[in-house]
Amino acid sequence: MTDTRTRPPEAAGARSTVSPRKRGDRGPLASLGLHLTLLTASAAAVFPPLWLLVTSFKPKTDAFDTSLVKDFTLGNYRHVVSDTDFLSWLQNSLVVVGLTTVIGVFISATTGYAVSRFRFPGMRALMWMLLLTQMFPVAVLIVPLYNLLADLGLLNQPGGLVVTYLTVAVPFCAWMMKGYFDGIPVEIDEAGRVDGLNPFGTFWRLVLPLAKPGLAVTAFYTFITGWAEVAYASAFMTGEENLTLAGGLQTFVNQYTSDWGSLTAAAVIIAVPAAIVFGLVQRHLVSGLTAGATKS
Repeated sequence: MTDTRTRPPEAAGARSTVSPRKRGDRGPLASLGLHLTLLTASAAAVFPPLWLLVTSFKPKTDAFDTSLVKDFTLGNYRHVVSDTDFLSWLQNSLVVVGLTTVIGVFISATTGYAVSRFRFPGMRALMWMLLLTQMFPVAVLIVPLYNLLADLGLLNQPGGLVVTYLTVAVPFCAWMMKGYFDGIPVEIDEAGRVDGLNPFGTFWRLVLPLAKPGLAVTAFYTFITGWAEVAYASAFMTGEENLTLAGGLQTFVNQYTSDWGSLTAAAVIIAVPAAIVFGLVQRHLVSGLTAGATKS
């Protein structure tokens, strides 16, 4: 072992030499460039929803006016709520999204826990199958899903959309929940079995309460999958009274009509529930999304 007290002065001096600029410090120009870049990116991200909000309060004749609101009006919102099937669309969306979220969270959590804790024949094939389902674009899946739902009598039914959205959300969420459960110590499961709990009781009473961040991300992802999806909702649902919110928006602007005022007003209303859900789960999102990234 080398005694640092006997180190030659020149060696000690060489080791203690510190750059006048600390690691991670930026010069004035670099700091200015970074802040300008962040401000530009923030403006680009905020401008579209802000302009959408501004346009929703303009008269229909001023929809393409580049100035701010000159004649403030709530007529677009009154028209959307009173003169269209918006409330029916909202009810349909709440039913579809509510069922998708509840069923999707339960299936994803149980699947992720089973793959994380148990070894069984076909487990690797199951995980590969869940992964492969994420590689197909929506355009490729619409026709086979349409034929399948037609054979099952689920076309133009909320249950058909629920099944479709589950096929989109569950594979990704199951993989994510597996990574989260991998980070929960196995000793907790062993303690539950010592206390006489069966595997499902251990999962439900001991492990699941520790998985709140992962469950929050799963719930948010399944909610957004059903709330903002357009392609499946338009292909599998017909008749304005059966549309969901995302499908109903298309009725305001198509090849025959262009009611931009109503479209922007409806879009603002639709964004409110998504913002509320995000606010409720946002404190769990970071920890839930990064779960499983490292192992102890």
